[in-house]
Amino acid sequence: MSRTSTGLRVVTGAGGFIGGHVVKRLLRDGLPVRAVDCKPFARWHQRFDAAENLQLDLSDSRAYFQAVHGAQEVYNFAADMGGMGFIENNKARCMLSVLVNSHLLVAAREFAVERFFFASSACVYAAGRQTSPDVTPLTEADAYPAMPEDGYGWEKLFSERMCRHFTEDFGLSTRVARLHNVYGPFGTFAGGREKAPAAICRKVVEAVMSDRGTIEIWGDGEQTRSFMFVDDCVEGVMRMMNEPDGEDHQASEPMNLGSSQLVSINRLVDIVEHIAGVKLRRRYDLGAPQGVRGRNSDNTLIRSRLGWEPSTALEDGLRPTYDWIAAEVTAARGDASLGRRVESLTPRSLEVA
Repeated sequence: MSRTSTGLRVVTGAGGFIGGHVVKRLLRDGLPVRAVDCKPFARWHQRFDAAENLQLDLSDSRAYFQAVHGAQEVYNFAADMGGMGFIENNKARCMLSVLVNSHLLVAAREFAVERFFFASSACVYAAGRQTSPDVTPLTEADAYPAMPEDGYGWEKLFSERMCRHFTEDFGLSTRVARLHNVYGPFGTFAGGREKAPAAICRKVVEAVMSDRGTIEIWGDGEQTRSFMFVDDCVEGVMRMMNEPDGEDHQASEPMNLGSSQLVSINRLVDIVEHIAGVKLRRRYDLGAPQGVRGRNSDNTLIRSRLGWEPSTALEDGLRPTYDWIAAEVTAARGDASLGRRVESLTPRSLEVA
């Protein structure tokens, strides 16, 4: 399919962490953007005046016309999700995101969208392959036989299959990225939906501000993950969307998009402590949600298909992340009444003319 370069891009979940960064990148590239999210504008992590900003609940099928009409490309980041503490305790809510994915695929077909991106997750991989901190990096084939993270992982895997069959049956050109633990500025850092890098950064900031000298870690700290800086995530998405379809729908097959730098949670805390210039006592909560024991991204396929892979070292990506969270927490403490808790905060939105 020949592709024009200046058509409308629709980003759903645009008020969220990754979606906001994608909107910023598309605007920077000079493209028209319609940014869609169900949250009120005041709760968007980033909002840009140069985009057409819409508050729509895409779980309602009546909203898809307004969201997708006229689009050349759709980038779907809309999902009810968060860190392990959220997805382990909200399985039904996570699975209801299937409604959003279904409505957007139907709309993309109806309006002849040229290309559709779906943000999947490494949570599609079977827990049985992730039982050791020294985990073998996960290849795309490791998603089957299927036994993903209950709730959230099943929703993502089912939606991957929907993309596949819309490509096979209707000719819709789809792209599916299995995202591995994305972090960076303008993400959720408090309130229960934050992921490990943001949570650790916030906890270190709070420990520094309170001078209490301790930090709570979920689990024993030996569980391992790879963490991808958000700029690498956005770059990978753009490269995937620009990849030619090729033969046999090759470009539509799911692909890992993540860093291959494996670290333990204890090592993650070490790095943040070094950035903050402190050394804290660690208190381990062995009863807290921990997820799988180890997870890492095998990047063989992305290197083969795109000639590229995420390359920002964790040490480099965590510094701007920590600085941003520290500034947010400091500003909130300065503006707050005496009894207000940092955990109730949401990121302040950024408005750019």
